[in-house]
Amino acid sequence: MNALFAFVAGLVFGIGLIVSGMANPAKVIGFLDLAGTWDPSLAFVMGGAIALGALAFAYAKRRSMSLLDLPMQLPTARHIDRRLIGGSALFGIGWGLAGICPGPALVLLGSGAVKGAVFFAAMIGGMALFELAEHLKRARPNDVACDYSNLTDH
Repeated sequence: MNALFAFVAGLVFGIGLIVSGMANPAKVIGFLDLAGTWDPSLAFVMGGAIALGALAFAYAKRRSMSLLDLPMQLPTARHIDRRLIGGSALFGIGWGLAGICPGPALVLLGSGAVKGAVFFAAMIGGMALFELAEHLKRARPNDVACDYSNLTDH
């Protein structure tokens, strides 16, 4: 039953992306082009999404179980660090260059658009590189300060 609700939620989200124009890279780039012929229409889409999301999170914070009777799992991190800023910057650069972000990439991939397939492949590649870097970071021994006091000059 949960898979059915997940499918319906994804379908509604995808339809919303198509109807709002968020799955159209040219429209997104027009929105991001503040110095050119700026298209402010997506600002209303984002504003509506933020308002609805704020209401949903306010409601969810008061609950311990979801409407599907599953444990509520809300984000708990509240700090801003280098990883958050770097990831946000990388996301913004990619969004600005391609006019595509992960949700619309799936819509474009499903529609057979070559741009969507290329973006999706690059997104999966980036995720794989991140996981590899995290794995290598965990596998390397902790950096230990070296004691050079017993070395002599030759």
